[in-house]
Order: sequence, then C-alpha cells, then structure tokens
Amino acid sequence: MNLAHLLQRQARMAPERPAIFLGTQVVATHGQWAKRCQHLASQFQAAGLQPGDRVALFMRNHARYLEVMFGAWWAGLAVVPINAKLHMREAQWIIDNAQARWAFVTADTTNETGDTLHSLERVIDVDSDQADALWLGADNAADTPIHERASDDLAWLFYTSGTTGRPKGVMITHRNLMTMGLTYFTDVDAISPLDCIAYAAPMSHGAGIYAVPHLMAGAQHMVPPSGGFDPAELFELGRHLGSLSMFAAPTIVKRLVDHAESVGLSTEACGQSFKTVVYGGAPMYAADIQRALRVMGPRFVQIYGQGESPMVGTALSRHHLQDITHPRYADRLASVGVAQTPVRIRVTDTQGRDLPVGEVGEVLIQGDSVMAGYWRNPEATANAIQNGWLFTGDMGCLDADGFLTLKDRSKDLIISGGSNIYPREIEEVLLHAPGVAEVAVVGAPDAEWGEVVVAFVVPLEGQRLDTAALDALCLQEIARFKRPKRYEIVASLPKNNYGKVLKTELRLRLN
Repeated sequence: MNLAHLLQRQARMAPERPAIFLGTQVVATHGQWAKRCQHLASQFQAAGLQPGDRVALFMRNHARYLEVMFGAWWAGLAVVPINAKLHMREAQWIIDNAQARWAFVTADTTNETGDTLHSLERVIDVDSDQADALWLGADNAADTPIHERASDDLAWLFYTSGTTGRPKGVMITHRNLMTMGLTYFTDVDAISPLDCIAYAAPMSHGAGIYAVPHLMAGAQHMVPPSGGFDPAELFELGRHLGSLSMFAAPTIVKRLVDHAESVGLSTEACGQSFKTVVYGGAPMYAADIQRALRVMGPRFVQIYGQGESPMVGTALSRHHLQDITHPRYADRLASVGVAQTPVRIRVTDTQGRDLPVGEVGEVLIQGDSVMAGYWRNPEATANAIQNGWLFTGDMGCLDADGFLTLKDRSKDLIISGGSNIYPREIEEVLLHAPGVAEVAVVGAPDAEWGEVVVAFVVPLEGQRLDTAALDALCLQEIARFKRPKRYEIVASLPKNNYGKVLKTELRLRLN
C-alpha cells in the first residue's frame, strides 16, 4: 500500500481534470500532478535517496507542497512536515532527530533569523531557480513506477511537543492515513469531484493530510494566494471556485463568522462560499458554534483526534449540531461527538479500568488510525500505547449514548489558535533569564484564541525583572506564537506539601 497510488488512480481516470489551484489559477491537472510526482521521485532516486529515507517540508502553505509530499511517497520516502511558524533552531532539532536527508523550504521560514539549516544533503527553496530546475521537464518525463510500500511503513513523521518540551516524532503509516481518508466519508462529509478543499490552516498539520480523502474523490485542492487565512479572500475564492471545504481551528471559525456578520452576508450567501468547515484542535465554546450556525448555516462538523491518531477519534456531525429538539442538545453541543467508525473510545481510571458513564478519566483510542509509535523513542511509545490502546493524556467522560466530553488536558497542554503549546518548554527558556528564580506557565481562557499563554515569574531576592527582556529572550529561543502574552511578577508560587507548583490555583487567579 502506497498513498501515491491514489494519485496515480485519479491521473488515469481523469488526467485533464483540474486538481491544484493557487487561488483561481490552475497549477496542475491530476495528470500533471502525477507526472511531476513521478519526475521528482526519479530525481530522489537518482540522488541516492532510499525507501524509508526522510524528506523535510519546512514550508508555509504552497501549491508545490502537495507535489513534494506525493513525490516523496512515490519514491517510497517518508515526509517530515515542520510547522512553518517554528524557530529555525526548533526546525533544525526536528531535522536532526528525523535524520532527514533533504529539505524543501519557503524563504519566509529560513530568512527571519539569518540562520541556515545544516546537516542536510540539499535544502531547496520551492520558489527558487534551483526548484524550477528540479521540476523542469516533469510534464514530459518518462514513467517512474511507484515504489511499493507495506501498509505499516512510515509515511508521515509528525513532530508534536512532549512534556519535557522536546518534540516527539509521531510515526504515521500509509495504513494510518488510508484509514483517516476513508473515515472522512463515513463520519465527516461526502466529497464529490466538484468539491474544493482550501488550505488556509497549516498544511504541516491536519489540513495537509485532508488532501488524502479529497484526492480519493478526485476533488480540487486550493492554496490561497495569501498562503494562510484571510476571511475576505476565502469568501471571494469560494464564490469563484464553488463552495469550499476546509479544516479550521475554532479561532478561525470565529473570524469567518465575524467577517460574514460584518459585511451582512446571509446564510445563503455563506453557502455560496463554503460547503463544509471541519473544526477541531481546541475547545469550541458552545456560544460560538451556535452563533456560527446561526450566521453561516449548517456547514460545520467537529472532530477530535491527536497527532497520534490523526483526525480520527470522535466526530460531532452536522445532524447532531442541528438537532436542537433533542433533550440533551446542550450537552451534545459541549461534547466532541461519538467515536468515529474505525476506532473504539474508552475512559479509564489510573489503573486502566473502564469508568462508569459520566465519570471523568483518561481518554483511550484503539484502531487502525493509531500511530506505529514515537520515532527513536521506545520508552515514550511504551507509555503511550498499552495493549493496543493509545493513552491520549486527555481527560473526559462518556455519556450513555457514547458522546465524549473533554474536561481537561493532562500534561498542562495549552492550545492557542489551534496550536499546541507546552508550558515546560517556555519555563525552561525563562529560567535562563538573569534574575529569574522560578517560573510557572499556564493557559488563560481567551474568547478569540481559545487560550493565551501567561507566565508567572518569581524574581531572585532583590532583583527587578524587565518583562520586555523576558519577551526578547523568548523570541530568540522559541517560536513567536509560543511566547507569553502576559507576565505576572509574583513573590512566590503556590505549592503542595511535595513542592509541586499548583497550576490549578494559578489558573484561578486569572479568572
């Protein structure tokens, strides 16, 4: 099983059908997309890359993203997607840990700090003459067979932060992504060849792998010219291309609704631009989704998953979001839905025993979407997967109908604008600042971003702290989106008898 066969299938059935767009401009038909991928595959192979080798993508959303991704799979390689918002040092750590041989980049990811990526055989800016030379002749290239891969071979090595602040490489296989793609049709949405998925959220995350089900259906793929999220741009593109589908964090949903309301769009007008908005990655306030339904109509589906079970966990369908007459509608609206078709969901106590309906425990997932394990980290793998079950670290409860409601995140995870932020990583940076004695980082509720980062900082005795200097240090060492939005200088941190900082008490101070 190789995911590249999905592209080959579509290229044979409908080679002239438009496939990849930059805005309203056709960049590739399905036939051209396949030709470019097999041409890239032949060049990977000619350069000595072997099946299973890793190719990193440190890119903003770009029309060539899908060509590199499927070209790598065509050659039997594994893709290492890297969040374009990461600091160069963070990206370099991932590249080194993944032992990647090549990297494809966009200039904006590598120019901001003046640093350069190293330990790679080639670094290719996809907008450069070097990249154009790599693509040259692709449309007339000789056929290159797809390299056969086993279902459990690595396809997507996704790095997600861990409790130590160091990322962990999540090994996602061809089987995992094939399962995710097929599940989209049963639990999320139907797709036709006339549909178009818009890549406004980062393609290095869930939005990018949603290419798989849309390719299965022979649909269209569109990267906005802005390369990201601009509500006015997306509404306009939807009117030109036909109603769009997209994955969005709750903060993006809120901004879409804000725009629709500000320009006075009717639900019918919204429907001309958007077919389906799948939201997830962070808590969605009930009031916000009710407003979204009221303004934009029944265009929303919620999913819950993790990098370790990509986009597959639970789903809250259009039907459930619209079924306002149901006696437990309010409870369902606050939930993340029911288990998706190929997985089972359990809620257990600390001993791994199932809890009764309504009791809060850790959420476990089992099924063919669950990762193969953590890259070069058998200890973390053994902790996360036990007896075939993924221990998510999320806390929640199930009701009698199987609806899962998340109550809290273990490991103190902060989710801001759909991005995962781990406090320990920020704390370790701030503890290196002169004059800092102790630090505790927590998330504060925020109507726009879901949560924002707040740092409680204790100065050394007799020291005065400059919060601007603390912010400058964070910008130097970690990605901009991770830095605290607020600093609270305090005399001490609340602790229990064992000396552990009571972050729950700190969060109460923010309410």
